[in-house]
Amino acid sequence: MTIRTWPGAPYPLGATWDGGGVNFAIYSENATKVELCLFDSKDDQQESACLPLSEQTDMVWHAYLPDLRPGQLYGYRVHGPYKPDKGHRFNPAKVVLDPYAKAIGRNVGWRDEMFPYVLNDPHEDRAIDQRDSAACAPLAVVVDQAFTWGDDRPPCTPWHRTLIYEMHVKGFTRGHPEIPEKLRGTYGGLSTEPAIRYLSELGITAVELLPVHHFVSDRGLEEKGLSNYWGYNTLAYFAPHANFSGAETPQDTVREFKTMIKNLHSAGIEVILDVVYNHTAEGNHMGPMLSFRGIDNASYYKLSPESPRHYMDFTGCGNTFRMQNPRVLQLLMDSLRYWITEMHVDGFRFDLASTLARELHEVDKLGAFFDIIQQDPVISQVKLIAEPWDLGDGGYQVGNFPSLWSEWNGKYRDCVRRFWKGDGGMVAEFATRFCGSSDLYQWNGRRPHASVNFITCHDGFTLEDLVSYDQKHNLANGEEDRDGASDNASWNCGVEGPTDDPGIVALREKKKRSMLATLFLSQGVSMLLSGDEVGHTQQGNNNAYCQDNELTWMNWNPTERGARLLEFTKRLIRICALEPALHRRRFFHGRDIQGSEISDIEWFAPDGKQMSDDAWKNGFAKCLGVRIRGDHGDVDARGEPVHGDDLLVLINADHGAPLSFTVPEGVTTEGWEVLFDTGRDDASEMRHSPGTPYEIESCSVVLMRALHPDGDPTAK
Repeated sequence: MTIRTWPGAPYPLGATWDGGGVNFAIYSENATKVELCLFDSKDDQQESACLPLSEQTDMVWHAYLPDLRPGQLYGYRVHGPYKPDKGHRFNPAKVVLDPYAKAIGRNVGWRDEMFPYVLNDPHEDRAIDQRDSAACAPLAVVVDQAFTWGDDRPPCTPWHRTLIYEMHVKGFTRGHPEIPEKLRGTYGGLSTEPAIRYLSELGITAVELLPVHHFVSDRGLEEKGLSNYWGYNTLAYFAPHANFSGAETPQDTVREFKTMIKNLHSAGIEVILDVVYNHTAEGNHMGPMLSFRGIDNASYYKLSPESPRHYMDFTGCGNTFRMQNPRVLQLLMDSLRYWITEMHVDGFRFDLASTLARELHEVDKLGAFFDIIQQDPVISQVKLIAEPWDLGDGGYQVGNFPSLWSEWNGKYRDCVRRFWKGDGGMVAEFATRFCGSSDLYQWNGRRPHASVNFITCHDGFTLEDLVSYDQKHNLANGEEDRDGASDNASWNCGVEGPTDDPGIVALREKKKRSMLATLFLSQGVSMLLSGDEVGHTQQGNNNAYCQDNELTWMNWNPTERGARLLEFTKRLIRICALEPALHRRRFFHGRDIQGSEISDIEWFAPDGKQMSDDAWKNGFAKCLGVRIRGDHGDVDARGEPVHGDDLLVLINADHGAPLSFTVPEGVTTEGWEVLFDTGRDDASEMRHSPGTPYEIESCSVVLMRALHPDGDPTAK
């Protein structure tokens, strides 16, 4: 069959179905020839047609094929010099994936042919491999974007009311007994009523999904019988990960993803994607040829100025995108806009975001990438979260991102962990972190929501393991326990791993409740790791990136202790959500806006008196109280004053005997209602009078609400 080709257009990039045919456009600055390869089936060993793209406009090769339809599988062969020492690695024997692929029709099949050089050759990557990769290369699919969104609207939850739940699409639903088996572990599974009901009843407002851009597992992992479970190994920045779909066709995978978004939105839940734009799945100079490397290595990747054969690596993953190339910036911006406008997501968490600011070598917080986002009318309107570090010099940039951005606050995590471990000298920093980390974010006009507070995340121990293990136990990863960060935190309360000792079990449960209480009482945006609410354990594995099994999947049959922790977490979230004083849009003031002597926050020592300078400097101090004023001069989004109740938080991080904490006087004359006490089960509904002692257990947090003259708290 003769396939007609017309000149087509250089924009949009990728394969675009317009109802009559398909336009193909691909950027390559240094190529000498580009061929479009059409496949009839994912099982084909060779392309059915290979068509030269004869038109080139501003370094974009393009053609329009009026005879093609959605569902067509395709790839490219790109010709040019193979000169690794000059940074060029063109190899037309290899079929490469379109960087703008909207769906994946075939995954990578690991064979030696996937590498552009001769494996095990004494010249390493300098000897070109002439074997054809058509039978095992990843293939893209032409997609029809039509979808019935109906009245779908983004929930647009204000930042100061946001509670994030970090989760894995497959891991969350893989073992859910109420979800049909064929949907477990898929976008469709997360779309189901049981999954959404659980999230709604828990009380979260947004899910932050570990990477769902299509990614690949390294050959070495697969040879060990493992896989890249977390997904920080992206190959296609426009395509949903194919293995998370239960659909029969690649086009249906896209529709399945959109349905997931639509159903979560209908429950008022936002969707934030964890995105990995700092590096790709092609690894270092000894890696495979999957896409960018074969299309134009020198244009897409940041190469070493001294040795262009090698890559600059600020991620520990072998390569770094060349952000100073406008076409690379265009790729990232087009991808972000696509997921917002076409897929309706609500925000992004940027993995190792400091890498994106590296114009040349040093981190530049006003780099082109951030300037462009700041000005973009689409991307600037969604939630933007930075992981504010990378592995290069000067890469730790907590507090230094531009005003639109929120950040994973690593200093909050480290401080809160040390405080509850019982380290001395932490009370001053703990108070700062508890109040939203104004020292990090206020200097450039940012608000408390700039701080995304977390104690655990996917990377590291779960909350259960944090209080149960002293050392990592990563032998299952096949790297002889060399991988993952060391953690000598002495969290295990005297016994490493599981135990039946009732005293140790009780202490661990109390610590978990207290850390969760700290997280949700702190100003800023709270992020809860999926599974922490039921005491999920990874048996001490703090780097479970390659464990796609029961070790990482959500446990839907928790222990009795896990079930109790879940109920506590639900109640904790519900209580905190109802208290306006815990959701401030501005940082605390030492005096209120009228300049009166009433502060909107006050700190107390255990004797009920305000903390003195000496008390803040006391290296042994581990106990403090804080009164948060309800009517604090804050306003809502419409400028209306926010009215709430005064709250009193008592904190005892000491591991010794219970502490008698004198409830401060002069705050309320009517007394306090105890909303929860992490050290006891029977504290709710208690009343307590000012000036009298309250016995708080070790490693515990108490939240009280001011009573009113009739003896009851304000109606909620």
